[in-house]
Amino acid sequence: MSDPDITITNITAGDIAEFRTLLGKLGDGDITAIRVLVDDTDYIARLADNPELRWIARDTAGTIVGYATVNRLPGWSDHVGELRLVVDPDVRGSGLGRKLVQHSLRAAVDAGLRKVVVELTTESDAVVELFTDLGFTGEALLRDHIRDHNGALHDILMLAHHVDTNWENLETVGIVDALA
Repeated sequence: MSDPDITITNITAGDIAEFRTLLGKLGDGDITAIRVLVDDTDYIARLADNPELRWIARDTAGTIVGYATVNRLPGWSDHVGELRLVVDPDVRGSGLGRKLVQHSLRAAVDAGLRKVVVELTTESDAVVELFTDLGFTGEALLRDHIRDHNGALHDILMLAHHVDTNWENLETVGIVDALA
């Protein structure tokens, strides 16, 4: 996916060092929420081992400003993918997160996933609004579910995008073709 401002491509091994730079810009709350092991060099390097559902976004200067992944759940839930999103704090509010989520949803559908979930801390109304605007609905509220690096407990909101229902509605009003 490309536009004049952003290019979205699969992540490669050559992107890993710069990706670590992006992760270094994130605050403690961001790191807790995205569940990327930012201090584990081997884990970060392995992100490029299966780039099918992992993307980076680059700005016009070629700098990585975003990352998204859809991780297929195992076993009986292999029709479900968990979406994770990272947006550079310097470009939040620019629409980049929306572009990455839209790209991720299209790819998830193409990969045969029927449901995409995202777990968010309840502290960010703007992020919750982004996902609900894109057809995600509430599935669960998990109280005191995660602990940040300072030991504080946070609630998690699980939102889900049910592909069959949402895409059927989009097809009805002729939007699916515009998303492709």
